[in-house]
Amino acid sequence: MSEVIKHECGVAFIRLLKPHGYYKEKYGSARYGLHKMYQIMEKMINRGQDGAGIATVKLDTEPGTTYIDRLRSIEHKAVQDIFGQINELFVNASLKEPEAYKSADWQKENIPFLGEMILGHLRYGTFGKNTVHSCHPFRKQNNWKSRNLVLAGNFNLTNVEELFQQLVELGQHPREKADTVTVLEKIGHFLDKENDKLFRQFKEQTDDNEQISKLIQKNINVTSILKESSKKWDGGYVMCGLMGHGDAFVLRDPNGIRPAYYYKDEEIVVVASERPVIQTVLNVPYEKVQELKAGHAVIVKKDGAFSEEEIIEPLERKACSFERIYFSRGNDADIYKERNALGRNLVDSVLTAIDHDLENTVFSYIPNTAEVAFGGLIDGLHRHCDKVKYDRISKNKNLSDAELKKY
Repeated sequence: MSEVIKHECGVAFIRLLKPHGYYKEKYGSARYGLHKMYQIMEKMINRGQDGAGIATVKLDTEPGTTYIDRLRSIEHKAVQDIFGQINELFVNASLKEPEAYKSADWQKENIPFLGEMILGHLRYGTFGKNTVHSCHPFRKQNNWKSRNLVLAGNFNLTNVEELFQQLVELGQHPREKADTVTVLEKIGHFLDKENDKLFRQFKEQTDDNEQISKLIQKNINVTSILKESSKKWDGGYVMCGLMGHGDAFVLRDPNGIRPAYYYKDEEIVVVASERPVIQTVLNVPYEKVQELKAGHAVIVKKDGAFSEEEIIEPLERKACSFERIYFSRGNDADIYKERNALGRNLVDSVLTAIDHDLENTVFSYIPNTAEVAFGGLIDGLHRHCDKVKYDRISKNKNLSDAELKKY
């Protein structure tokens, strides 16, 4: 990838598979999902301190009620700012309706952000203006639940101009050329097409439009939408989307350039840019957290059905070096091993640079994320020194005590 880095961010997705009352009974709070999202985003703060955003979708809401909530911030501590505002909503509700507040169902009906689907994003502002409008998630709104789309991503598409032109050729009039908006409109276009196709199909069976709407929501083919939407995407990406009716997806590029990991049990589905945050927040071992395969998407349907589907044929793995060397958390098992090996592989180059003068060389590291690679370098230098000692001693059997101590 030859273009400037535009999006090196963090994304997180949570899908609760049980009713809120289940989590209130087991964990003491109906806000279990929000608590986990806060912890994940705080532990991924290394991926973006310039802004943050969160969006939630409530399932099975009555017409006339808000079911999609979104909040974004560019405050100094954006994650804390966002969740502080959300917490205040719950505190105020508990003070106004202390008895009703005891019910998880009441909380869902009356307090924003208590959704079953939660999408979080951390922004690393390397381009553009640092305004709240630059923060994900972005949303495409419609009165039909199944046409609503909320999107956040960690990505850099190198052919935004081409994608923009395709939207124009489809008859659209995009309001801006920003890559996030372009992707949002691209997926939104094929989401609309899927809705139109299903409407025509079910219209032949019934004239009950309310029933047709429910049938559309049940039968939307997320895999097909993603295959059509991503055909011309070029670059590295992890795209996370929530649809208003309850389906969700996380799609990874075919070269595996941007990282994504997931965990699933009978209570929850979690996807994040970092494996260690899932391990620590959910208290699960390394082997329980799976890497999302390149060119594949995690898809969670409204009924909770989970699958990992191939969307684009996987290509040669080209993991982003910036992600692996600098951006990702060093306590990920694979990242740790790679950075340590990187340091060991630098030994010969470093020795050549200092003309093998180890006695007059001081070693250190910058920045802090280089610590693991530095450890690998020092380990490699120790091995080099051990080899030098062995060679010299083996060639000279008549060394004095002083010479032996030197070696």
